[in-house]
Amino acid sequence: MQKRIFTLAVFFLIAFSLLFLQLNNLQVLQAQKLSNANGNNNQITKEFSLPRGAILTADGKVIADTVSAKNVYHYQREYPYGSLYGDVTGFDSIIYGRSGLEASYNSYLQGSLAPPNSISSLFSTKYQTDSVVTTINSTLQETAAKALGSLYGAVVAIDPKTGSILALYSAPSFDPNPLSSPSGSVETAAWKLYNLGTYPPLLDLATSRSFPPGSTFKIVTSSAVYDHDPAIATQSFPVESVTKLPQTTLTLHNYAYEACGGTLPVLLQVSCDTGFANIGLELGASNLAQEAAAFGFNAVPPLDVPGAAASYFPPASFFSQNLPQLAYSAIGQGNDSATPLQMALVASAIANHGVIETPHLMSEIVNYQNQVIRRYQPHPWKIATSAQTAAKVTSLMEGVVNGGTAQGIALPGVKIAAKTGTAQTNLSSGSTATGRDDNWMVAFAPAQNPQIAVAVVVPQQPGLSPNPTGAQYAGPVVKAMLAAALGVG
Repeated sequence: MQKRIFTLAVFFLIAFSLLFLQLNNLQVLQAQKLSNANGNNNQITKEFSLPRGAILTADGKVIADTVSAKNVYHYQREYPYGSLYGDVTGFDSIIYGRSGLEASYNSYLQGSLAPPNSISSLFSTKYQTDSVVTTINSTLQETAAKALGSLYGAVVAIDPKTGSILALYSAPSFDPNPLSSPSGSVETAAWKLYNLGTYPPLLDLATSRSFPPGSTFKIVTSSAVYDHDPAIATQSFPVESVTKLPQTTLTLHNYAYEACGGTLPVLLQVSCDTGFANIGLELGASNLAQEAAAFGFNAVPPLDVPGAAASYFPPASFFSQNLPQLAYSAIGQGNDSATPLQMALVASAIANHGVIETPHLMSEIVNYQNQVIRRYQPHPWKIATSAQTAAKVTSLMEGVVNGGTAQGIALPGVKIAAKTGTAQTNLSSGSTATGRDDNWMVAFAPAQNPQIAVAVVVPQQPGLSPNPTGAQYAGPVVKAMLAAALGVG
């Protein structure tokens, strides 16, 4: 009997020990993992039942906040300006998670238990939050939305000296409020709606979708001339409306078959496709591909919100048996593609003596006592080109405004450097269909002491006039942005 009792006691002791170890494993060793596990409704309820920090523009406008609400969570995330800042703040959804700044800086924005500072506070559960102050200028953000109006498109404005994003707007945009609803049916309906259309609102056209950059890419091609074969800059190319392409019987023609030619300053001023196609062929694939990579193509820009896409320029090997494509790539067509963010960074490189500063949306993070606990420190992303080349290309881009294809954006008393772009999207057919062009413009000003660099794309869409151009559709948006930034008009 005693032996059986002893055996039973040992069994229960072992079982108790195993249970004790498992409880400690779950409550201590795996607590954090289990707490954050997908599908943990208790964790979700806890997160959305706490206050959340605000997101503000650089000039103090609250663009995301949390208020008390009569719902199961007792709090509600609000976005006072709706779709105006949707691409900046992102959303904070019970079902679909987080995006934008809500995702990137969640560890600061989510509520945390305040440390005790008195005897009475030991028995309270007071929560504190941090707030994110962005680099966004509310005036420029509003200007971007107003200037685009009913057009689909995107606007990116950057301070080239620091990489601060001054405006980031795409249309169609989305209102984050329904995606932060306590109602699952409201969130689901909004999610479905925001993922519809040729340009779904949840796909940020400014950072996540690329388009053929068209003649705005000639900024890169011009820089490649000075960096790799400066003799081309003084070479005079023949005046022609059509140029023959090597390895084929096909030809490349200028916009509307206009005739143009001359040296590099003239070619960029009038955006001469035949001239730049021949420049690309003379430069060679290796030089042009190296220059594109130096400006950030084929790399994801390190923006501090998720979703930024890499722009694309083919590798040099792609052109070895396909020189006609090299001619097209030199003018920003063929297989080239770029996001508006990328082209804003290209303009920033020229504006900032050849250096691309890391683009960012967070300026500083402040705690509940309004004390700065983290401040962004600017640092370079790419050395795109030399200061000498940047100065020469700046001069070329000034010529585009002074009597060239971008003269419509001129502002009184301000020197502006710019480049237009009209990317034909059906080059393989050898024709340009009505309204089938992507329209671009990039610019920075003042040209010799830039405070802002802007990139605007108005992609193909119904309602555009026949054979639209970057000057026609993107140009007025760029002009409005420069005028608002510099306080002129």
